[in-house]
Order: sequence, then structure tokens, then C-alpha cells
Amino acid sequence: MKKSLVRMSALALCAAMLFTACKKDDAPPANTGSELYKRLGSNAGIKKVVDDFIGIVVADNVINGFFANTAKSQERVDDLKMHLVNQIGQAVGGPEKYTGLSMKAAHVGLGIKDVHFNALVNDLVAALKKNNVSDADVNTIGGALSPMRKDIVEP
Repeated sequence: MKKSLVRMSALALCAAMLFTACKKDDAPPANTGSELYKRLGSNAGIKKVVDDFIGIVVADNVINGFFANTAKSQERVDDLKMHLVNQIGQAVGGPEKYTGLSMKAAHVGLGIKDVHFNALVNDLVAALKKNNVSDADVNTIGGALSPMRKDIVEP
């Protein structure tokens, strides 16, 4: 149960990224990445996880409505993917830099409840597992991202 909660919280934070509105930043990466970042396959591996994640979310009727406007434009989808890669990469110690809106600003008024957040976390876990990410690394990723939950879920 504890392991499940840790995984869920950690992944929820990562999942929260999917709900994010972001801005661009031209700052170059500053490092080559942590061991976790390298185990994930660096930027290319994170891009693969994000691609799979987006596909899983699109099929998830619990949350796909939040992304209806994004799905109407390939440019918006590509921007979302880029921002997710940057946010995950930064969270796991990679050179990427997330420069988007705060989670609170990006999600205010969207009506995101625990059920939505949990569904997104489960979708992220599925994408990570599809890419052979170990349980230990899934939990670490979740732990890095879980603090975002409080800024995303509305009472």
C-alpha cells in the first residue's frame, strides 16, 4: 500500500505536467544528466515515454476531455510534448529546463479532482512500464513530481 501511494503520488506529479500551459525558453541545457536520467534513456528515452503517455491519455475517457483543445492542433500537441519532456527531464536531473507556468497558474479553474489526477498518474505509470522503467525508478520519478498535486487538484 505504501509503495503504491508513493508511486501514485510521484507519478501524479509527472502526470500533472500534462495539464500544464507553458512558455518557451531558449536557455541551453547545463548538464549531461543524473544516473536516473541516463537510465531513462536521456532525452530520447523521455521523449518515447511522453509519446506513449500522450497516446494512453488520449484513450483515457476519464481525462481526455481536458485535452480536447490541445488535440485539435498538431502544433499544440508538439508543444505539450516538448514541455512534458522538459519538465520530466528537469525533475529527474537532466539538462532540460521547464520554464512554463506554475502548476497552480496552469490549472486554476480547470476543475481537476483527485479522480482525474489519479487517472493521469496511472497513465504515466503505464507509459513508464511500457518503456521498461523499473519500479524503483517509477517511485523515484513519482517522488520528484508528487509535490505538484496540491497545486493542481481543486477541492
